[in-house]
Amino acid sequence: MTSGLVTGLVNGLIGIGGGTIVIPTMVFLLGVSQHQAHGTSLAIILPTSVASAFVYWRKGYLAWSLILSVALSGMVGAYIGAKMMNKFSPKHLRMLLGIVMVVAGVRLLWK
Repeated sequence: MTSGLVTGLVNGLIGIGGGTIVIPTMVFLLGVSQHQAHGTSLAIILPTSVASAFVYWRKGYLAWSLILSVALSGMVGAYIGAKMMNKFSPKHLRMLLGIVMVVAGVRLLWK
């Protein structure tokens, strides 16, 4: 429950949370397999994102001109990525997630 609350809070505040918080929590604290953690994280993203997007919509912070094109291309990418996930070992998935998190963090610090 606590990881869900933290995930929702971070999602609403800065727009991230599913993968960066839930996956490590599920794997290292709850003992969930790496592949199950990734899949479960994706299922968690929808309801938390809808709740956050509703608040952002009410404040006028949605870029309507981008929503459809980014959502459609994101769905295609998500499908391809989910199919590719099955080709990675849990160790390599963990390493890939760590690399992505480090690169994203470095980019945020220097932008």
